[in-house]
Amino acid sequence: MCGIAGWIDYQGRVERQQRYLDAMSQTMTCRGPDGSGSWISARAGLAHRRLAVIDPVGGMQPMSRRFGGTVYSVVYNGEIYNFRELREELQSLGYTFQTRSDTEVLLTAYIAWGDDAVNRLNGIFAFAVWNSRTETLYLARDRLGVKPLFFAEIGSGFLFASEMKGLLAHPTVSHRVNAEGLAEVFALGPSRTPGHGVFEDIRELRAGWHLHHDRRGTRARPYWQLEAAPHQDDAKTTAGVIRELLQDTVTRQLVADVPVVTLLSGGLDSSIVTSLAQDTFKRESRGPLKTFSIDFKDMARYFKDNGFQTNLDAPWVEKVSEFLGTEHTRVELDTPDLEESLVPAMRARDLPGHADVDTSLLLFAGQIKQQATVGLSGEAADEIFGGYPWFHRADALKANTFPWSLRLNDRIRVLNRDFIRHIQPIEYVSARYREALAEVPHHPAETLEERRIREISYLSITRFLPTLLDRKDRMTMAHSLEVRVPFCDHRLVEYVFNIPWAMKNEGGLSKGILRLAAAGWLPEDVLTRRKSPYPSTVNPSYFAAMAAGIREVLSDPGSPLKPLIDSDYVKEVVEAGPQADQIPWFGQLMGNAQLFAFLIQANAWLKEYRVEIV
Repeated sequence: MCGIAGWIDYQGRVERQQRYLDAMSQTMTCRGPDGSGSWISARAGLAHRRLAVIDPVGGMQPMSRRFGGTVYSVVYNGEIYNFRELREELQSLGYTFQTRSDTEVLLTAYIAWGDDAVNRLNGIFAFAVWNSRTETLYLARDRLGVKPLFFAEIGSGFLFASEMKGLLAHPTVSHRVNAEGLAEVFALGPSRTPGHGVFEDIRELRAGWHLHHDRRGTRARPYWQLEAAPHQDDAKTTAGVIRELLQDTVTRQLVADVPVVTLLSGGLDSSIVTSLAQDTFKRESRGPLKTFSIDFKDMARYFKDNGFQTNLDAPWVEKVSEFLGTEHTRVELDTPDLEESLVPAMRARDLPGHADVDTSLLLFAGQIKQQATVGLSGEAADEIFGGYPWFHRADALKANTFPWSLRLNDRIRVLNRDFIRHIQPIEYVSARYREALAEVPHHPAETLEERRIREISYLSITRFLPTLLDRKDRMTMAHSLEVRVPFCDHRLVEYVFNIPWAMKNEGGLSKGILRLAAAGWLPEDVLTRRKSPYPSTVNPSYFAAMAAGIREVLSDPGSPLKPLIDSDYVKEVVEAGPQADQIPWFGQLMGNAQLFAFLIQANAWLKEYRVEIV
């Protein structure tokens, strides 16, 4: 994994402005501590920060290759899991290679196949290729959006970077945020509309899209989209296909020249990934697989079944680790750790985020990085197999909004009336919801129930999952840890998207078809364990810490957040204490303590990022 940046200007002299390109790259040092490089000419500059995972010696970037009188230069963030097969195919076509890196395979594939190369890639990636002869820039991002990529068009300049902070480091990119950007943060956040960059000048290259920029302008379009199609396989065959795809994708994603571990929660998804990884380690004689889990101090003391978190993870983690024979490390966090990491997590994300869900992952990544550079995780299984409560609850299925944001009216009560009038949060969320529904592919043979489930599935994959992938990328890359997500393999996502809802719940169990596919890989009670979400602290000391933090914000006459919120109402919620009615303002675990944390982060964001509200 790496950080990339670039600057194209057909009217300026880019080579005279190296310091700005360097400044963009410098903001992303954590994404690539193992090396840096830049390539610059009159019209274009490319910069790269490297985290060495494959071919540490040969994979330095920017990488350039000459073919047919044209020089092609690439900067690339990600991993191409099928690079070995692509290399063999390209060699059969007469292309030669100087390194063992997937970077050179990616660049050569683009030289050989042009835009079609991206359709041949299996991996997670964001990359840019500059053609010196046509003076054309090509950008592409992986199908599910695991790797980030943002861009800005300012006057005659075109800029891109892995993170918003990379763009904001360039003097031409403003820090203005208009009403639409503010609605993204305060009404939709921490989710974000695909393609939206919050800041007025910044846009995101959407997942599964590619882009051309030349003297005629910028043209972005999708190269991959989910499609509705009939599913012909019976349950047994379906489970077999899923089983084979998972075995293949996990094996591919274990390829690295650095230590690889798995993140193990004791739930179905991470346990499946860990089981398959351990099988590969044994088969390849790679020694014991190291696994890592996260927990919070006094979790057992304060834990209560809330309908979402139904039992503790720790006993399940121990059970799976012992069953598989992994070498396990348990990372325990306490409230002071989470409190101290709240603003650093915002800086990593460039936006307010998921409170303790973010900060705990940030700290967790730091601990894992001490022993490894690559980890495998279980994200995306709930989105593609239908594991979240909103797939099964009548109120969510009937709601005319995003199912993880059912109480928007309660959420926006913390905002003051003038700010609400400015950003129009209810109207904004409604418009974005209708926009998302309009994208959903349908099959003419669907029943009304199947149609609605397909909508929820599409929303979960294209609107909710990107939030988790963004969180995973930013929190882990802040510690130079690459985390791969096998359930995001596009072949698996395409196949499962069209499995009938009744079959997905085979045996009357949520994600039943996945449990059937995993038969024999794990203990039976692990296979049938009810979903438990990523853990969030239940220690009352966390509420107390966040309450103290928001009181400090409210008492600060220079707080940039205060003009935007209803301070009296926020004080009421604070004084009501941890036992009061919780405002479930996002997802399953975001209660009042997390709301305070979000507001604290928002205050720091407005201040540190010098946000100019327009």
